[in-house]
Amino acid sequence: MAYILCIETSTTNCSVALVKDKEVIRLKEDYDSTYSHAERLHTFIDDVVKEEGISLKDLSAISISKGPGSYTGLRIGVSAAKGLCFALDIPLVSIPTLQSLALQVPYKKNSYIIPMIDARRMEVYSAVFSDSYKEIRETKAEILTDSSFDKYLQKNKVYFIGNGVEKFSGLCSEKNAVFIQNKLPSANEMGGLSYAKFLKKDFEDVSYFEPYYLKDFIAG
Repeated sequence: MAYILCIETSTTNCSVALVKDKEVIRLKEDYDSTYSHAERLHTFIDDVVKEEGISLKDLSAISISKGPGSYTGLRIGVSAAKGLCFALDIPLVSIPTLQSLALQVPYKKNSYIIPMIDARRMEVYSAVFSDSYKEIRETKAEILTDSSFDKYLQKNKVYFIGNGVEKFSGLCSEKNAVFIQNKLPSANEMGGLSYAKFLKKDFEDVSYFEPYYLKDFIAG
């Protein structure tokens, strides 16, 4: 039996899940429009552990959503995850943010899933997944136009999800486009992915691990 603590801070959603093997058994998140990670993250970690009646010493691993996303949010989450790994002497697992976000889309045969995260102005971070949640195009930072993702939209239904959806829904009039509004990455979808990596001992080097920023930080 393994307890894995999953942390997601790549957007405004400060989210923490406790996973027992691959099942999410506790979830705390602040699905807000402002960043509350510095105030809430450690409280949420304490809450999910105490509610399950275990201690931090019972954890088998820490899982972190590695990005892309908010520079500050990712830094806070990764710093907390690495601190716990060092203190508890347990491994670190990292999960691509867009991969877990794609899992929020219900299975639809013969479709594509494109999770997208806001990256300032008309730019988003996005990747493309098959209907079986397999990545078929790598994560990119791209400027949206009315012809973005035409390659996929001309073939099948495409489900767009994430906080970049609002930008693209105003540009795209393709009938195959389905826009899933008001969804952010959550630790709730990290459980199965984290447990699979844990079983394979697919761990990060805690000393050298850094978030996947994709772009350099620009002060606002």
